[in-house]
Amino acid sequence: MIATDNKIVQLRRHKVFATMCFVVMALLYIACEILLRRNVANWIGYVRAFSEAAMVGALADWFAVTALFHHPLGLKIPHTNLIEKGKKNIGNNLGKFVTENFLNPQTIRPYISKIKVSEYIADWLEKENNRKKILTEAANIFRDILQKSNNETVSSFIAKKGEDLLNNMDVNKVFASVLQYLLDKNEHEKIISYVLNKAKYYIYENEETVRQRVKKESGFLVPGFVDNILANRITVGIVNYLHEIEQTPNHPIRKEISQQLYRFAQQIREEDKWKTELDKLKNELFSQQNLQQYATDIWAHIKTLFINELNDEHSKFMHYADNSVLNFSQNLKTDVAMRNNIDTWVRLNAYRLLLQNTDNVSALISNTVGNWKERELSQKLELEVGKDLQYIRINGTLVGGLVGLAIYTITQLL
Repeated sequence: MIATDNKIVQLRRHKVFATMCFVVMALLYIACEILLRRNVANWIGYVRAFSEAAMVGALADWFAVTALFHHPLGLKIPHTNLIEKGKKNIGNNLGKFVTENFLNPQTIRPYISKIKVSEYIADWLEKENNRKKILTEAANIFRDILQKSNNETVSSFIAKKGEDLLNNMDVNKVFASVLQYLLDKNEHEKIISYVLNKAKYYIYENEETVRQRVKKESGFLVPGFVDNILANRITVGIVNYLHEIEQTPNHPIRKEISQQLYRFAQQIREEDKWKTELDKLKNELFSQQNLQQYATDIWAHIKTLFINELNDEHSKFMHYADNSVLNFSQNLKTDVAMRNNIDTWVRLNAYRLLLQNTDNVSALISNTVGNWKERELSQKLELEVGKDLQYIRINGTLVGGLVGLAIYTITQLL
């Protein structure tokens, strides 16, 4: 708005200056006419010829400039007010001019080839304030999406996808594959060691229970000290044996357990009874009603978790996101191949996008100009070029005066 006001002020000043040039010439001409009636000095004729021709030039150029934007003196003379009358053609021609001269392959290719978006992105993302801005905006968008999401719709979607997944799943094969994977990776050895360790400590700590059991089984004929010795030997023997199995990776018991587990995995995969039992268990645990409840609980937990993480700019999630963006910017600076790939992709798509939409750009310019009111278009153009056009009036005044002076001088000489 301020820029428009400045243009209006400048246009008025230049109009006033051009008009004053005409007024000065008119006053000079009148003065010369008066002087010629009282004085016959030769120089007065030359000045009068100059001022007379200058007035003609000023008036002619004033008419030409004014005719572009208005009807001179409000008179609807043919071929005046050209901008308003030719608004449609101006819009169409301007749109074609821009697309043909500025949006052609030869013109835009040198500029497109200089685009280096990756370098700018890397420098921009490396600054902490910029990362904070982009993460804050992203967090606001995701939080808004989460808060406005329909819980029932989302949970129903999760339940439906879960149901489809379970319906297409052979539970026995999945269970067998998981067990087979653990066995192949020797992960079951950790479980065996854990169970053995817990078992030996349990037996050691419950020696009294073993002693009571031995006394009960031996009856009244065996002395108590014998029962105690026997219970102690049994407890120590079992604990030592379990410790031996735990500490010996290739112990025969471990191998036997592994073999039994392999057989069990094969049975689960191949025997119909296991398929039937596991399918029955699946149907009981994951009925449609249960799935819906599971999905509702899962979505509620996920939604609350993410909203809380997004609300706290110091949360682990936001910290992880900030580090990820920073790592990306640093990788972008050091990885030449990545930068070239990004820049090439941007250049190619920018080039393609511009060329594919040249008709749209032309239509946009044409429609924009066409939608302006006739007077509005004339005013806009006059504000942009009217100031410079006033120089035509000024030059016309000077040039007209000089031509008139030259003609008068030649006439006097001849």
